[in-house]
Amino acid sequence: MSDKKKKISFVIPCYRSEKTLGSVIKEIDETMQKLLNYTYEVVLVNDGSPDNTWDTICDIAKKDSFGRILGINFAKNFGQHSAIMAGLNYVNGDYIICLDDDGQTPASEAGKLINALENGADVVYAKYGHKQHNIFRNFGTFMNETMASVMLGKPKDLYVSSYFAVRKFVVDEMIKYESSYPYVIGLVLRTTKNIVNVDVNHRKREVGESGYNFVKLFGLWVNGFTAFSIKPLRIATFSGTIFAILGFLYGIYTIIKKFVNPIAPMGYAALMSAVIFMGGMIMLMLGMIGEYVGRTYISQNKNPQYVIRETTRNDE
Repeated sequence: MSDKKKKISFVIPCYRSEKTLGSVIKEIDETMQKLLNYTYEVVLVNDGSPDNTWDTICDIAKKDSFGRILGINFAKNFGQHSAIMAGLNYVNGDYIICLDDDGQTPASEAGKLINALENGADVVYAKYGHKQHNIFRNFGTFMNETMASVMLGKPKDLYVSSYFAVRKFVVDEMIKYESSYPYVIGLVLRTTKNIVNVDVNHRKREVGESGYNFVKLFGLWVNGFTAFSIKPLRIATFSGTIFAILGFLYGIYTIIKKFVNPIAPMGYAALMSAVIFMGGMIMLMLGMIGEYVGRTYISQNKNPQYVIRETTRNDE
């Protein structure tokens, strides 16, 4: 039996994390020193951060005498999921762990995720007993969970988060996806159903604030339910059928009412309300169809998931 140690690859998307990244790397180092049966590497992806995050990454990489740290610098901001995909394309560990750059996802509990993989799971997500995010971010998480369950077939009892670990074969399958709109949860769910949760603590943010605003969260939801599911189109078709039937029945009712009582008013206000409502529904459905067509067009034009300006190993 081989005595070769398994390798853990940490992937960390970085945005406005110049003040927190050092402590996250330190915690990873301290944690892995206790896990003697594993070696490790860390891939830090700077997602076009406007602060000095890239300089911080370069400093961390220079101080790393073991060559464990790789920094990747995007040419502009592409989003968290694109940053994760970039990191996944550079890892070579047996197990890959993705976590946040702000210290809220405790690297000290990475052993729990690794143990779950060792016990047979393909993917393991950290589950928080009490999240330390603000109300807005928690609402965003709730909407993301609901969308994943309805549109992507996520089991309702499965909690997904930004702190997760996967086996290498799952990553190998995920990085085959080359479309312009990566969605990590969708890629995981279409690869395997052998997914579990482990309970970990969630820390309060000590520095800065979340990089997600309403616009970014809304874009994430739209990406989630259009990238890997045609259910929205089926819902639109079903809704259109229902409203067409209701409109037909209402037309029959109006005709009968006119015959029974010729002098009865036809209800201009009700008619206009119905027209405006139906017009709004039609525009909504056309917009949904347009979203699919537009994404197909952009993907056919080979719009990149990300563009790498440089890495900390460019000299190699």
